[in-house]
Amino acid sequence: MVTDARLPLPVHPVPPLVGAGVIVPTGDGRVLLGRRTTAGEPPTWSLPGGKVDHPGESFEAAAARELAEETGIVLPAAEMRVLAVLLDHELGRTRVTAAVLAPPSLAEALVTEPHACAGWERFALDALPEPMFYPSAQVLAAWLPDYRAPGGTWRYRAAPQVS
Repeated sequence: MVTDARLPLPVHPVPPLVGAGVIVPTGDGRVLLGRRTTAGEPPTWSLPGGKVDHPGESFEAAAARELAEETGIVLPAAEMRVLAVLLDHELGRTRVTAAVLAPPSLAEALVTEPHACAGWERFALDALPEPMFYPSAQVLAAWLPDYRAPGGTWRYRAAPQVS
């Protein structure tokens, strides 16, 4: 949808959500997913991730920080790569999510936030569980060409970085 810049935009009293979903592949055809158990939401499967919290924080830095906070897995932000930026309004508010690919890791994932996650597992890419948390499904679709996520999200692929 393209909006004419001359038209007044509606005022949104709720600020947008800005975050990163972190794809942690294993290198052997699996990916890390958590059993999301956030109060007030139906249980779903989810990638690690969360909000960009700090002024000046990049998507890559937010991805590395959230991964460490949620799983105890420490991977350098410099090795994270933004694959796409996703825009949706699934919650009735604007949400911008970076699909961030981490380097492969088989490190043990710990449950560090038991109020939000019941456990971490690694799944084969051709056997991903359902239901998937909406932003995680969008991030996976940005990474896996055959993964089908629900519609309603604009996907902006990141341009390859030139050295």
